Amino acid sequence: MDVVTKFQAERDLKSILVVDDEAVIRDLCARALKGYRVIQAGDGEEALRLFEKGGIDVILTDVMMPKLNGIELLRRLKEIEPTLVVIVMTGYAEKDIILNALRADADDFITKPLNLLQLKTAVDKALDKKALKEELANLRSMDRLKSNFLSLISHKFRTPLTAISLFLQNLASGVYDPDDPESRRNLALICGESRYLESLVAELLVFSRFMAAGEGVLPEPCSLHEIIRPLVAASKEAAAKPGVRTTFDLTPLPPLPVDREKIAFAIGQVIDNAFKFSDETGTVTLSLKEEYGDCRLTVEDTGVGISKEELPKIFEKFYQVDPAGTGQIRGFGLGLFYAREFVKLHGGTITVESEPGKGTRVTIALPRNPSVSS
Repeated sequence: MDVVTKFQAERDLKSILVVDDEAVIRDLCARALKGYRVIQAGDGEEALRLFEKGGIDVILTDVMMPKLNGIELLRRLKEIEPTLVVIVMTGYAEKDIILNALRADADDFITKPLNLLQLKTAVDKALDKKALKEELANLRSMDRLKSNFLSLISHKFRTPLTAISLFLQNLASGVYDPDDPESRRNLALICGESRYLESLVAELLVFSRFMAAGEGVLPEPCSLHEIIRPLVAASKEAAAKPGVRTTFDLTPLPPLPVDREKIAFAIGQVIDNAFKFSDETGTVTLSLKEEYGDCRLTVEDTGVGISKEELPKIFEKFYQVDPAGTGQIRGFGLGLFYAREFVKLHGGTITVESEPGKGTRVTIALPRNPSVSS
């Protein structure tokens, strides 16, 4: 089986996270759930860490566990992903436990000792329920997204079009003197606005192509360190900040089987943002190394930073960080959304650490083996 076929086959397997402090129960579930990719966690805290890496379809959790019990784990998971399906395993028939699990939005219950046929049936039903939940959520959000997107496009195009229109009206009225410095400044401004409109159209075409392509991944062996430098050189945001120094600490790593276009896009978005939100002077540092079986690219800047309140929102569609509060941040707020989606398609993660006035550190971690080990 070639790399592409193997990657697709492994990615298409549904992933079940089994959470129980008893190894024998976890192993029993793994044997009963053949045909799925079963991942195991010995407590709630480990389960949260594994879930945050992405790619989990259904969670099967015990109630009574050390560190973080199943009910609290359920609450936290639903806060992160409301459409997630969680099955609660319990040997306790207490009314309070069942009520607490229902209040936390448990999707199903399995009693201990486990019936293996019941377990397999519950997981199959859970996957069907998850698909329905996601479809309903998508339907509810489609109209809102369309409305938001049309409003955003209208706003983004209105400002440059208004400036260009006013200039052309003045030009038609004869209010232009090629020898006047103010007229030349206005002409330069309009040329800049025209280029901005051109870049907006180009962005729309890129994003529309991604939307039409869906979640297809075409992996090929790629050397990340050979992708990064050309992305910095091609970055318009970097070119616009000549006072920002770029430093590289790129370890040459063996090629990874990744979709070159999608991973290059994700890395490019992170690089652009590092320069975009830097001051006129500062430093952007890019480092690449292998750690714990992952290839980790870190992009760190000394720019304006992001507030704690905004951090959870930066990967949402159309959300834009606006540190100056001007409402004039350029772009559509889709770059980081697609960056995260593309990284997740490869079984990787993208994390952000930031503090206002002290810069931002973004880390993209891609597994050496595209299939996350269970």
